[in-house]
Amino acid sequence: MNKINQLRNILNQQNCDAYIIPKNDEYFGEYVPKSKDRLKFISGFSGSAGLALILKNKSYLFVDGRYTLQAKTEVTKDFQICEIPKIKPHNIFKNLNKKITLGFDPKLFTSKMLKNIVANSLINLKPINNNLIDTIWKNTTKVSNNKFYLLEEKYHGENYLNKISKVCKFLKLKDIHYLLSTAVENISWLLNIRGYDALSSPLTNGKILFNKNGKIIFFTNINKITPQIKRSFKRKVIFIKEEFFINYLRKIKNSKILIDKKTCSFYYEKNIHSSNKLVNIEDPIYLLKAVKNKTEISNTKIAHLFDGIALTKFIFWLKNSYKKIKITEISAQDKLENYKKQNEDYLYPSFSTISGFAGNGAIIHYRSNNKTNKAIKGNNLYLLDSGSQYFYGTTDVTRTIAIGKISNFKKKIYSNVLKGHIAVALYKLKKSTLGKHIDRVARAPLLKLSHNYSHGTGHGVGYFLNVHEGPQGLSPFNNHKILPGMILSNEPGFYKENDFGVRIENLIYCEKINNSHSKFTNLTMVPIDKECIDKKLLNNNEINWINNYHQKIFYILKPFMNSTELKLLTKACSAIS
Repeated sequence: MNKINQLRNILNQQNCDAYIIPKNDEYFGEYVPKSKDRLKFISGFSGSAGLALILKNKSYLFVDGRYTLQAKTEVTKDFQICEIPKIKPHNIFKNLNKKITLGFDPKLFTSKMLKNIVANSLINLKPINNNLIDTIWKNTTKVSNNKFYLLEEKYHGENYLNKISKVCKFLKLKDIHYLLSTAVENISWLLNIRGYDALSSPLTNGKILFNKNGKIIFFTNINKITPQIKRSFKRKVIFIKEEFFINYLRKIKNSKILIDKKTCSFYYEKNIHSSNKLVNIEDPIYLLKAVKNKTEISNTKIAHLFDGIALTKFIFWLKNSYKKIKITEISAQDKLENYKKQNEDYLYPSFSTISGFAGNGAIIHYRSNNKTNKAIKGNNLYLLDSGSQYFYGTTDVTRTIAIGKISNFKKKIYSNVLKGHIAVALYKLKKSTLGKHIDRVARAPLLKLSHNYSHGTGHGVGYFLNVHEGPQGLSPFNNHKILPGMILSNEPGFYKENDFGVRIENLIYCEKINNSHSKFTNLTMVPIDKECIDKKLLNNNEINWINNYHQKIFYILKPFMNSTELKLLTKACSAIS
C-alpha cells in the first residue's frame, strides 16, 4: 500500500475528509531538517515552500511560481500541481460544494495560515495533535544534539543586555506585559547565541517568554546549554525544558501578550488562558535584527571579500577548463565548495547551491542530482547561486556565466536583467521608500519586452543567521521601509523553460547619506560576465556603473590572485567603452 493510501486509511479512522501537510516544522524555519520534512516524504517535493492537500480521492500540491518547474520533475503522479496564487486550497474546497472536515497538526500552522487556506469555504477544522505523517513514516534520521555556543562580541557588536533593554522599551511603550517569541532566529540574535538546529543557518531552537521588565525564560533542549552559557547569562535568562512551555503559558492570566503572528502556532495560541488579551503585531525583534550595527556591516564586508575571492577563482577555472575536461553541474558546485574551504574562516553553505546549466537554469530553485546533472558544454548559460556562512556574516550571490557562444537573444535578455539590477543599485532612497517601490524599477526593462519573473527582486539577509529574513524585502507586496543598516539581495531574473535562466544577484546594504536620503552600497565582489552583455542596450549611466563596479573589485581582489588569475581578472574587469 502506498503512502497516500495509508494516510487515507488513518483519515477515515479520524473521521476526516482531508489532511493538510505544510513544508515547515514546529519552528517555522525556512530550511527544515530531514527528520521533519514531512512534505517531501509524502510528495517527493524538496523545495523550501509548499503545501499538500490529501482528499479521499485526490491529492494536490500547492507551490508558488519559483517551484512549478521543479515540482513537475520531483512530485509523484498522485499529486496535481497547483500554482499559488492562481489556485489556492480554498478554490478546491469551494468546488466540492459540501462541508468537509479538514484535519491538521495544530503545532505546524498559525491561525493566519489556516485562515488563508480555508478562506470562506465550508470547512470544519479538526486539530489532530499526533501528526498523521509520523504515524506512517519510519523515520531513522538522527536529530542534532550539538551544543549551543556564544557568539563573540567582535562578531555581533552589541551586548545582549542592550538588545533586551530595547525590547523592554517597546513592550512598555505599547503597554504589553509579555512577548512570546517563537521565531528561533530572533532568539539567536537577541541572546547572541548560535547552534546547529538547522541545515544552513546556526539556529537555536526553542521559545522565549519575555516580560516587560526583561525577565526571560528560554524553553529549549537544556542538554544543549553549556555551563559557559549559563554563567554568562547569570540569572538574566532562565533555561527550562521545552516540554514545560505549555504549563508556564497556561499560568499567565489577565495580561497582554504579544504573539508572533508569523510563528506562533495555532496550538500555542489556543493554550493561552482566555483571560489574557492577545496583541497580534509583529515581533519587535524582527526589525531590531534587520537593522545591522556598524560591527555587523564591517564584518559582512569581510565575509563578502572571502566569497568574492573563492567565486572569482572558480569562474576563471570554469571558463578555462570546460573545453578541456568534463565538468558537470555537480562537479562544478563541488569545485566551488573546495575553493571556499581554502579559507579557514568558511563554515558551511547558507543554502543548497543552485548549479544549473541551460534548461536547468530556468528552474528558479533548482538542485542538481544524479538524474538531472547536465554536462557544462556547448553554447549556453550557466546559472550559479551560492551562499556562505562565516562568523563574519552570511552571503548570497548569483552569477550567470557564458559557456561558448551566446545568442543575441540571450544577450538581449541578460542585458535587460542587468539594467534592472543597476536600477536597484542606483535607486535614490528616501525615508518613505518601501520595498515595492524599488521592485518596480527592477522589472521595468523586462516588462518593456513583455517579460517578467515570478519571484521577488530581493530579500532581507541575516547576519550569520538566515539567508532570507524580514521584514525588509523588494517585491510587489512589500510595504516595509528600507532603513539604514538593512541588508538585501538585488536579484532580478528571467527564465525560459527548457532553455536557459538568467539571474544577477549582489547583496547590498542601505547606507545613510543625510537625514532625508540613503543609498545602496554593494557588498558582493564578483565580476559580472561581460561576454553576456550587449553594450548597445545599455545607456552611459549603466556602462559607468559597471565600469566603476569592476574597477573597485579589481583593486580589492587583485592581491589574492595568482599570476594567471590576475591576467583573467584584468580582462574581466576592463572597462566597457
